[in-house]
Amino acid sequence: MQSAVFVALPQDGGRMERGSRRRAELEETDKGRMMKRTIIKDWKKKLSYFLQNSSRSGKMKSNKASKHHTYFRPSPEEARLWSEAFDELLANKYGVAAFRAFLKSEFCEENIEFWLACEDFKKTKSPQKLTLKAKKIYNDFIEKEAPKEINIDFQTKNMIAQNLQEATHTCFSAAQKRVYSLMENNSYPRFLESEFYQELCKKPPITRAAQGT
Repeated sequence: MQSAVFVALPQDGGRMERGSRRRAELEETDKGRMMKRTIIKDWKKKLSYFLQNSSRSGKMKSNKASKHHTYFRPSPEEARLWSEAFDELLANKYGVAAFRAFLKSEFCEENIEFWLACEDFKKTKSPQKLTLKAKKIYNDFIEKEAPKEINIDFQTKNMIAQNLQEATHTCFSAAQKRVYSLMENNSYPRFLESEFYQELCKKPPITRAAQGT
């Protein structure tokens, strides 16, 4: 009797261990699902806000005193052009704003922000302003543990640091090309497949007022 009980205990213990492991796996799965639903809900809220504000922008008069940029929502045909080439998207102000909002939903908006900062940097004419902007870009995006640190190799980072004192318009060229390639090959295809972009390509529903004309 004693040996029989002794044999049964490990079997029960094994079942209990498997049950505990299974419960832990289910709890982790539930947590993952809840987190995913929260992210999707937040993403849809941002998309809705973005689309509502952009659709109203055509009715708003520009205010020179305002620091906020106002973009006109493109037609579905114009939005579809963005799928032909990444440069088509970047050449459109609304396209850049939409792409930026999408990257924010993926927590990698630092790439487009760095690219835009470089574009502004290359247009700077004053040598003094050029140096100041170069240091700000370095502090924001390049140095180790920068608040918006981009993913570039150590050699490129080191080269930028060395050229910082005598800043030129080509200071960040190598890094900008690297970030451009990352966005073109990774984020851009996901953007085109996203509900975010697909919503922009949809034709607006025909209203009764429009049908009566």
